Amino acid sequence: MSTQLHTDISAETVRRIADERDEPAWLRETRLDALEALDDLAFPSVIETPGRKWTTLEDLDFDALVDPLSQTEDKDQVGAENARVESFHDALQDDDLADRVEDAFGSVIDPHQNRLTALSTALFTTGTVVYVPAGVDAEDVTIRTSMNSRSLFNYTLVITEDNATATILERQDTGDDVDGERYYSGIVEVDAGENSYVQYGSLQDFDEQTYNYTLKRGHADTYATVNWIEGNIGSRLTKTGVSTELAGDASETKIVGAFFGHDDQHFDLDAKVWHRAEHTTADLVTRGVIDDDARSVYEGVQDVGSDAWDTSSYQRENTLMLSDESEADASPKLIINNHDTEASHSATVGQVDQETLFYMQDRGLTAQQATDMLVAGFFVPVLEEVEVQELREDLETRIAERLD
Repeated sequence: MSTQLHTDISAETVRRIADERDEPAWLRETRLDALEALDDLAFPSVIETPGRKWTTLEDLDFDALVDPLSQTEDKDQVGAENARVESFHDALQDDDLADRVEDAFGSVIDPHQNRLTALSTALFTTGTVVYVPAGVDAEDVTIRTSMNSRSLFNYTLVITEDNATATILERQDTGDDVDGERYYSGIVEVDAGENSYVQYGSLQDFDEQTYNYTLKRGHADTYATVNWIEGNIGSRLTKTGVSTELAGDASETKIVGAFFGHDDQHFDLDAKVWHRAEHTTADLVTRGVIDDDARSVYEGVQDVGSDAWDTSSYQRENTLMLSDESEADASPKLIINNHDTEASHSATVGQVDQETLFYMQDRGLTAQQATDMLVAGFFVPVLEEVEVQELREDLETRIAERLD
């Protein structure tokens, strides 16, 4: 293994990506700045418990995984009336959208946040811009990306003006077969204007030869709401972060997560909320199941700033292990710098209750039928939080398939 990101990643590579897409000068320079910063940036922080570092991203062989000039995918984008849903590079050629993209790009997620966000900024070749004008309701925006190449870097930018509403469902999976392992990187920025409402749901269902790094972050203005729903079913290793900055008074967020790992899958998940204004509200809910030799680690952080008066912030995470070989850990955290706060956090990691299994088997069920029923019931509280019906049905279907 090597910590070298890729021997072929150079300024010439980045310029070629920009030239082939006829990109404006500001984006070319942003890419080159990110490339130049790579060697000085650390890998994303990962969760560590006493005596153990759960995820070692620096051990990934990026030299073998990343092929920057051969990125291909199938992408479906379905928009909504009165809203704009465009491919990233079509948006850059549109007079009405280009300036908005320039203003919003990198304003929520710093391209230099870590080594992998910089790599994504330098190399992304595909993406989507969702722009919802003031007062417009944009329902049923759907985006599907199927990765057909060894590596793919994807960028999603959501901009909602004042009093706008957007409901977005984005799916990622693998398409054409590729020999060996793959790497996917996805960056999602949500810039929610005053009194706007954004509901963003995602379902990650890559094959189990894919390493997946995703970072999603929202910025909520006054009275704005940014809600996230994240489902993780596929991949060999997933490192994902979902977060919201509650920057405006009376802004709100809900982060809902569900995952199901088996075989030797590895999930490293974190959810964060920054309360930076008065009367803000957050609710973080995650449930996951792991089986076989799968591993999961979760970190949730509620950070209440000194100016965040009258804050309400709640977090709960539960992981169910179906085998003795599976491993899980959870680390919920509260950082409170304002006494006018109502906040709580909880996390549990455990196995299926043997007495409950015995009781169900005593009523005529097989051990597998009883376990399946318990797992399906375990996910109910988090699935009830999923307001996007199509995503809820997709998650229920994939959970049932995984149980089979």
